[in-house]
Amino acid sequence: MGIPLVAGVAVAGAALRDGARRERLRRTARVWRLTARRSAHWAVVKARGARATEEERARLEQRFAIRSAEDVARELGNMKGAIMKAGQMLSFIAEGLPPEAQAALATLQADVPPMAPSLAEQVVREELGADPEQLFLAWDPVPVAAASIGQVHRAVMRDGREVAVKVQYPGVDRAIKSDLDNAELLYGMFSALAMRNLDVKGLVDELRSRMIDELDYEHEARCQSEIRAIYAGHPFIRIPAVIPERSARRVLTSEWVDGLRWEDFLEQASPETRQRAAEVLFRFAQGSIHGNGVFNGDPHPGNYRFHKDGTVTFLDFGLVKRWTVGELEQLMPVVDAMLSHDERGTTDALVAAGFLRPDHGHDPAAVWSYVSEPYVPYLTDEFTFTRQWTGEALGKLVDINGPYRDIIHSLNMPTSFLILDRVVWGMSALLGRMGATNRWRAILAEYREGAPPATELGRIEAAWREARRAPL
Repeated sequence: MGIPLVAGVAVAGAALRDGARRERLRRTARVWRLTARRSAHWAVVKARGARATEEERARLEQRFAIRSAEDVARELGNMKGAIMKAGQMLSFIAEGLPPEAQAALATLQADVPPMAPSLAEQVVREELGADPEQLFLAWDPVPVAAASIGQVHRAVMRDGREVAVKVQYPGVDRAIKSDLDNAELLYGMFSALAMRNLDVKGLVDELRSRMIDELDYEHEARCQSEIRAIYAGHPFIRIPAVIPERSARRVLTSEWVDGLRWEDFLEQASPETRQRAAEVLFRFAQGSIHGNGVFNGDPHPGNYRFHKDGTVTFLDFGLVKRWTVGELEQLMPVVDAMLSHDERGTTDALVAAGFLRPDHGHDPAAVWSYVSEPYVPYLTDEFTFTRQWTGEALGKLVDINGPYRDIIHSLNMPTSFLILDRVVWGMSALLGRMGATNRWRAILAEYREGAPPATELGRIEAAWREARRAPL
């Protein structure tokens, strides 16, 4: 009996390997076809543009951007795993594209087709040892949200607590590993989009190094619980509690949170409410970066719930950055010099931090002008974020054929700062969509320098911090 059994196992293993190989080839072929189409289209645009006026070239490039965005969204919309995650990352920073292209890419931020209820139940059973109906008083087999790695079901605990149960797609870990092993595939997918001047290598390498953590829901649960403890009792920041007895490597259960989603909030909120919420988002990001040493690296519109009392709940802690000893201290001299408009000091700090070689040979004024672009809102007493500013600023920063091309080619972004860079631009994009106006420089100084509160929310938060420090 042993020989047939061994043979059967071998055959089954070979079938699984063949299936995985076919799936990888299928995914690779889809992305290469996408890349080939966009490259061919761009060649046509360049050929036509060579004989066109500047105005005609601008129209050709705008049409190319729109068609590329539509093509990317259509091709990647149903591809769960790293490929879709990469598309989501790019769609969120593509503020410099035409509105029609942004609208097409926005579909990558929306829910994706969910898995069958039986598959979700299988994952729960494998991870928690019983069917959902046995583990929960009530279980909704229809997910309330579906994303690139997993989907969320609403359930009720035996004690009556409503919970959100995030269930990972079966096999998505294999798909992601396959995608991440093929870095050139990801480089090609990013390059297929209209932002043809974007040096995508750093962005893709960040994705490859961080997505393994996102697959481990136990890691996410620990991060979420840690950040919840930091903000326990906070006056306007909420973090849902993890339910550890209903969580595992591929299942994460947290308390259920009602509230307005991003698009509904933008549509329904008054201007005053919108401005308050924008400040809450900014304070959560900056307070975490400069005060806590650990911060959420995914400023995604779907990760917030807005409440009538002015509080905001923050969701999804799969991508969390933790400063190691000396990392933030290495960066701060650069920021200090930049905000002081010290051109020579900024350049020297960049050299000391490893962003520039000592023999770079660039004019300090040009270097300061380039690297300070994301920090323009903090160079003045008051600033209004707009989508136009974010798009134009990002366009300047990634234009490797523009006036800063020599500086761009000389700069080296240390890996430890890539997540921070994503947060800076992601937050700018969010605030731009909210039309947020505030004293951002003074608010930032609260967290970086311990400056006095600059706004009413700052005074409320300062009182909370003081109360936490007071002896019981």
